[in-house]
Amino acid sequence: MKENRIKTVSLVLFVFIGAATVLWQILFSKTTSVYLICAVILLACALVFFLSYENSAPSARELALMAVLIALAVASRAVFYMLPQFKPVAAVVIVCAVCLGAEKGYIIGAFSAFVSNFIFGQGIWTPFQMVALGSVGFAAAVVFKIIKPNRWTLSAVGFVLAFALYGLIADAGSALIMATDNNIKTVLAVYAAGVPFSAVFGGATALFLFIFGEGFIKKLNRIIIKYGITKAVPNSQNSEVKNER
Repeated sequence: MKENRIKTVSLVLFVFIGAATVLWQILFSKTTSVYLICAVILLACALVFFLSYENSAPSARELALMAVLIALAVASRAVFYMLPQFKPVAAVVIVCAVCLGAEKGYIIGAFSAFVSNFIFGQGIWTPFQMVALGSVGFAAAVVFKIIKPNRWTLSAVGFVLAFALYGLIADAGSALIMATDNNIKTVLAVYAAGVPFSAVFGGATALFLFIFGEGFIKKLNRIIIKYGITKAVPNSQNSEVKNER
């Protein structure tokens, strides 16, 4: 119970600090400092997990698995570098979150964006992409605690999260760069221009989850159970894994 309260408080702090900083810079500040916003977002993002890991003790196997999954997510983004926005990285993050939970889903998503940008290029957009992809993982874990993951629900939820949630957060970086005059119309224009790209990203996420999502979840849960890494999240999937072994 204490650990859950810490996670809740840290998440609320992160959302409040990040949202307040962005709104203040857009609406009230005379000059928009994108670098200040990036620094605040990175610090707030780290705060969530510093507080959460204070009372946790992840095993070496758990850390190794997360490192492998982050590498897989990075590779999935790099393989499709010739196709802008058509990438399965969000699908990989969503599957990881379904199996490992909200906190680890966020970590895998955030680090996947950070590491893969050593290939695609680091910049002031990186913190926004980290928070965006991490939030996709966090939200997916929360949603699939309520509903059962199958190819249809995975595809539908994956599209909404990749299109709406990722697009909303990731495009905030572009909006802040261009809206130097604190013009709301400029911000809305930036978001409108990003809709086609977000739609392609959402469609790719839905497609990959529809084809590979269920199988990936079963394989990953089998590894989690076999090596006693941590508790697999969807119990319905656990029973299927046990029956197949």
